[in-house]
Amino acid sequence: MMLAAMASWPAERWFVEIVGWTGAALILGAYALLSAGKLTGRSLTYQVMNVIGAAGFIVNGWWHGALPSAALNVLWLMIGAVASWRILKRNASSTSAM
Repeated sequence: MMLAAMASWPAERWFVEIVGWTGAALILGAYALLSAGKLTGRSLTYQVMNVIGAAGFIVNGWWHGALPSAALNVLWLMIGAVASWRILKRNASSTSAM
């Protein structure tokens, strides 16, 4: 039944679902890598995975009318963007000091 319904989805719906699931995979992957000690919270890779993942959740949540989820992910994205900016700023200042 579900597969039959999915077959009739318009391209826009497929896009929203793929973006949402990609966002979920990125956030889960970032957390798994952090927990396994492969990344740190101060890693640009970790922050970028969270920013892109949150963007995917925002698109998907907004589309589905899940406004609390979309709003939470706007904040998640903002936190990750600020952290990324600070990491880039720190890296730029440490390389210019050489």
